Parts: sequence; structure tokens; C-alpha cells
Amino acid sequence: MRIISITVIIALLSILACKPQSNTEEKTTTVAQKTNALKKSKVIIYENFESKYVDKRNVEVFLPTGYDATSKEKYNVLYMHDGQNVFNPKTSYTGIDWGVDEVVDSLLKLGKIKNTIVVAPWNTVQKRFSEYMPEAPAELSQSPEVKKGLKENTGYDALYSDEYLKFLVEELKPFIDKTYNVSTKTENTAIMGSSMGGLISLYAICKYPEVFGSAGCVSTHWPIPVLGEAYMNTLPTTLPDPSTHKVYFDFGTETLDAQYEPFQIKVDQMMVDKGYTKGNNWVTKKFEGASHDEKSWRARIHIPLEFLLQ
Repeated sequence: MRIISITVIIALLSILACKPQSNTEEKTTTVAQKTNALKKSKVIIYENFESKYVDKRNVEVFLPTGYDATSKEKYNVLYMHDGQNVFNPKTSYTGIDWGVDEVVDSLLKLGKIKNTIVVAPWNTVQKRFSEYMPEAPAELSQSPEVKKGLKENTGYDALYSDEYLKFLVEELKPFIDKTYNVSTKTENTAIMGSSMGGLISLYAICKYPEVFGSAGCVSTHWPIPVLGEAYMNTLPTTLPDPSTHKVYFDFGTETLDAQYEPFQIKVDQMMVDKGYTKGNNWVTKKFEGASHDEKSWRARIHIPLEFLLQ
């Protein structure tokens, strides 16, 4: 086991993957609403959502224009990681949000997606890497060598992605199912994120295939020393049934994204071997000139949304 490699490179990649972000204490109300340009849809913010599995965090819920709490037609649910980046430029890493609220409203108006609400739990800054890095294979992620490297560079000697997924599946999802007019069916429940959020989205659909029917993995951060390749090698046996699930991948060609294509090619072959059909229940797209940032993801967010929410 090359501990120097883990220690040095995980430190660098963790810094890049966990960019500074706004202090959650800047929020002023427990439940607040932001009305978008259409003056009809809204984002509801639940501050400091409690969990027995992970640290408390803000959770934002987007209700599209025309949301009807009494309609017989249930809404799809899309869970998105890094919630501070999803709807609000004031809380986003770079001052640029993904604009998911506006795009969902536009796609609904055009009839390109099904009725959907979006649930966006924030990350907790310091534990972002630890919560989003898959704990698979367990014999590696729980080994003393890896624990030592993690402790030296993240301040924590363990990964918490299993606990984070329990928070989503056992605590947040039941709250959403009870509070909003949504479908609880697998095929109507999607999960999506970028970078490390892409990794945890794939891990979620593999670990909980009965909960998540589709996953959007945007600019998936594969090249994590030792841990990244080891996780990739679990996919042939953990990818969900292609007859009932679908997966979206993409990557750019600039900054961090420039590293991703060789890894994505390997994963694409695993998808083929598993029985996925490109263009049907699986998509991988390459975006020339796109970087690893919110500006690039915002420019193409409509593409994974259309694929996941059709």
C-alpha cells in the first residue's frame, strides 16, 4: 500500500474537490422561501436538518410552478448533492448556481420532463470528501493504512458515505414523502451530483437500487488515488439491473475534467458488459471546452435533467 501516494495526492484532490463555500449561519430563517423570476415556483429551506447518522445540514426543496399538493398525479423527486450550489448564487462556491429551479420550470413548460420536485441537501464543508467518497470495497476503505492517510489529510480517519446514504434513504426521503405530493416509486426517484457528487450518486444507485431508479453523474471525479480505482473495480458486480435503471455520465475537457476520459472509457465498458444500452438506459457525453465548475455544469444541466426525468 503506497501511503505516501494516498497522503499527498488525496490531500491535493480533497482541497480541489472541497472548495470553500458560504457559512450556513448567514441564513436568517428556519424555513424561508425564494421566488424565482416566474413568481410562482419556490425554494423552501429547512435549516439544520437533524440526523442520527451525519452532521445536521441545510436542505432546500424546489417546488415547480403549478405544484399541486392535492393532485392525484404524484411528482417525481430528484435528490441533488451540494445543495448550496443548486439554486442560489449567493451560497454557491463561485457565485454561480446551477439554475436548476429555472431549468426545471422551463423543461416542464416545454413538456420535456415529468412533474418533479428537487431536494438538495447541502454538504458540510469539512466532511464533503468523507461523505461523498464511496466506502467500497470495505476492506480497503476501512484498512489502517487508508484510515491513517485520511486522518492526516482530512482530519477524519474514516469515510462516511454509507452513513450519508442512510441519512438520505432513512431520514430525508421519508420526510419528503410525507411532506410533499410525491411518488415513492423507484422509477420516479433520481439522484444527481457533480465531481465527488457524481461518485456518491453512482454509489447510491448501486447500494440502494430499490430506492433510486436513475443517477446523474456529472464530471465524475474518478482519479482519486487507490480509492477511486478500487471503487471502479466494484462496479461490474454492483451496478443495478439495466432493465429497471438508467445512468447518465458526462465530462469536459478542461481543468480537472481533462483527467476523466480514460477512466470514463473503462466505466463505459463496464456498462456495456452489464447490459446497458447507450442512448437508452445509459448516456455518456463529452463536452469539449467544458471545465470543472458550476458555470460549465449550469450550461448543460438541461441535458441530464431531460434524460433522468423523462
